[in-house]
Amino acid sequence: MVPTRIDARRAVLDAKRRLGLRWATIADEVGRSTEWTTSALLGQQTLTADQAAAAGGLLELAPDVIDALTLPPERGADAADTTDPLVYRLTEVVQVYGATIAELVGEEFGDGIVSAIDFELGLRREADPKGDRVVITLNGKFLPYRTW
Repeated sequence: MVPTRIDARRAVLDAKRRLGLRWATIADEVGRSTEWTTSALLGQQTLTADQAAAAGGLLELAPDVIDALTLPPERGADAADTTDPLVYRLTEVVQVYGATIAELVGEEFGDGIVSAIDFELGLRREADPKGDRVVITLNGKFLPYRTW
């Protein structure tokens, strides 16, 4: 059976755990950011053959799994486990602050959207004496609605 992107995702996660690798190490091998590489290897971005080969070599993946990494992504709501506590909380963030963000983007930029295509994600740890904090940066191009 030919592996799908979902099969490749499982193989990547299994190999990463088995080999004790960090996403940053894999990203260095691929030549992209940690965030993009993680997203790609979880099935949400398209990898080139060279990128798939670099990741697959490091992860000791089978050739058919490496080929599956170059298949089109399977994006959408089913791509994330919404029962995972962290994913659930991020959904809650959008439920609580989504309207606020939309209102403030509209006020600052006008009628439009923030692109998830021309987009960058950043994640970093910020030390805090009361407990370290997670800083998530969502950086998307503003796309105004057009009139015709």
